[in-house]
Amino acid sequence: MKERTKDLDYFGSDPGAVKFGNFINYYSFHNVAERINNLHPNMFPTLTEDIYCLDIGCNTGDLTRELYKLLKNLYPQCMLHILAVDIDSVLINRAQESNTERNIEYTTANVMEKSDRDSINEYLKKNGRSMFDITFCFSVSMWIHLNNGDNGLREFLEHIKTISKSIIIEPQPWKCYRQAQKRIKKTGNTFQLYDTLKIRSQVDIFIESILKEHTHIKVYESQNSSWNRKIQSYKLNIQTNEKKELI
Repeated sequence: MKERTKDLDYFGSDPGAVKFGNFINYYSFHNVAERINNLHPNMFPTLTEDIYCLDIGCNTGDLTRELYKLLKNLYPQCMLHILAVDIDSVLINRAQESNTERNIEYTTANVMEKSDRDSINEYLKKNGRSMFDITFCFSVSMWIHLNNGDNGLREFLEHIKTISKSIIIEPQPWKCYRQAQKRIKKTGNTFQLYDTLKIRSQVDIFIESILKEHTHIKVYESQNSSWNRKIQSYKLNIQTNEKKELI
């Protein structure tokens, strides 16, 4: 396991002033049950074989464990496997300590680093897969955007399309960006790329445009949650990809 760096700590005395969204008590103020309730069965693809999922930004695994239960109900005849990753090894350790499902694997990984992407690809290769059946990205895109800029967000979205047959994503609206910057500024720090971001007022529309470009189609969007976020679902457009193979 890689050594945990100082920039993963929260700033000052505010546990909510974090650089990468790695809150120590995240699920105490974002209820897991409500997120699960926003997941409609129509979001999910038709699957009949073993299912492999990726959960990006899993924190302490509370939501991952509930996703596992939900998927077991949706696909009772399938063997289910989840790889859950987070940038913070402390959170991953807590997730591992609470884990009772042998088919959930927690590991520390930064999806913006090549070496960690390689390790995720190794997981797929080890299991005889080239893509995950479902990739989950709950409240992750803003932190990638703030720390990697507009191009970084685009590159992240392009990457997850290459490893995901279906993508279920919960984008954060610009209001959340402002709150994150305000909170971290109170500690004397800042998101250095914040003022350079050009994608602002319609972040969710940008995310949709990238995910729908060439490979995937949008299949569902939930109602707003109590914290004013929607969950979107996309799936690989088989017809488009079949045409590409014929060209």
